[in-house]
Amino acid sequence: MDTCCLPNPNYVPKETNDTGFLPRLSGDLTISYDVLQSYGSSYLALVTIENHNPLGRLDRWQLSWEWARNEFIYSMKGAYPSVVDVSDCVFGKQGQYYQDLDFSKVLSCKRNPTIVDLTPWRYNDTDLGRIPHCCRNGTILPPEMDPEQAVSAFQVQVYKMPPDLNRSVLFPPVNWNISGTLNPDYQCGQANRVSPTAFPDSSGLDSDSLALASWQVVCNISRPKGASPKCCVSFSAFYNDSVVPCKTCACGCPARTSGPTCNATAATLLLPPEALLVPFDNRTAKALAWAEIKHYNVPSPLPCGDYCGVSINWHVLTNYNKGWSARVTLFNWREDQFADWFLAVRMDKASAGYEQMYSFNGTAMGDNTIFMQGRPGLNYLNGEVNGNNPDSDPRVPGKQQSVISFTKTKTPGIDIIAGDGYPSKVYFNGEECSMPDMIPANWAPRSGGIGLVTLLLLVLAVALVISEP
Repeated sequence: MDTCCLPNPNYVPKETNDTGFLPRLSGDLTISYDVLQSYGSSYLALVTIENHNPLGRLDRWQLSWEWARNEFIYSMKGAYPSVVDVSDCVFGKQGQYYQDLDFSKVLSCKRNPTIVDLTPWRYNDTDLGRIPHCCRNGTILPPEMDPEQAVSAFQVQVYKMPPDLNRSVLFPPVNWNISGTLNPDYQCGQANRVSPTAFPDSSGLDSDSLALASWQVVCNISRPKGASPKCCVSFSAFYNDSVVPCKTCACGCPARTSGPTCNATAATLLLPPEALLVPFDNRTAKALAWAEIKHYNVPSPLPCGDYCGVSINWHVLTNYNKGWSARVTLFNWREDQFADWFLAVRMDKASAGYEQMYSFNGTAMGDNTIFMQGRPGLNYLNGEVNGNNPDSDPRVPGKQQSVISFTKTKTPGIDIIAGDGYPSKVYFNGEECSMPDMIPANWAPRSGGIGLVTLLLLVLAVALVISEP
């Protein structure tokens, strides 16, 4: 007897889990807690942080957790506690139990320790370094920029307390949290027991070495309710001589205890282009003079600043039949610099026409997004420095700039001046920036009053010429 069988194209096999562990999950950021060695009173763990989001990033990361069973950190390699403190051990249960332990060598007895990365020159330190993916000063890049630098790792030796004095009794920390400098906010879940992580065998043979126990923490990018952005965007164009600056209190308004008051709800004043190079506290004279020239209304009190550490200006540079171009400029108003920075802009209607970036490296990504990063030698965004004469000149921001060109052949019907030439979202180092409430208007609507006066004067001059004998 013969039977003819045809495969079912719609059949999806059910996933089975015979390991007894929870499946590994995906997220913007994952943290692995792998126990490599275990003893009766202590164990050695490897903590690995992996970035999976193409726009996620961390600079000077700070990782914290909570010990739920009175554990304490004896030593570390590849990272270090932000505060070395053993007082909780000396005067607590740990000191009573480990009476013969030299607590001067203990790193942290805090219930909620905060861990920071080491600097690159510590990598070859035999006592503190020599851990793969460690010692990068807390920088974790997107995998699209550099897969090797999308991972950070360190080792920690943990001492346990009764009744957990058994090499098979292992508990991970709880309440994980990770943050960076001017980076997205991450919300982390609890550690879940997963199948043991496999590592290349240290002998160099074609073999894997399994961890004794592994846990996974999944962190996703989120914006807490009421949280303010950390960067902002301004718009300008060749067809309008006024700049639409960042919004008032774009990155939040701090509570003022002294000094002049400002209006936190008033719309920001339009500016002359050169004012973008001046810190907000020194722009008042330029803003008021520009408002007088253009006959703009000036609220009283004046609008507050944007209070953003980084601002980005998007300038529509040209517009012609077959294409158009823009100029993007980054301003760093902070004193510290950004190494290996990146910028991502979402162009809802223009991304398909992206052609070339001239001073940056540009890549078209999915979701109508263009990814930009500095070329070698231009991948540092310097901090704000003093002017030529600190007593009279305002401070000068760190700046990077490039022109970006587009073609219209792939985006028929695009209207640059009507708004299609401006990004809908901008990300700096993974942080979503505050966007302006409006775009630069064409000459008629924005400068209608002045244009009418000019037109009347022109008509009057022509009439006088015609009336002369």
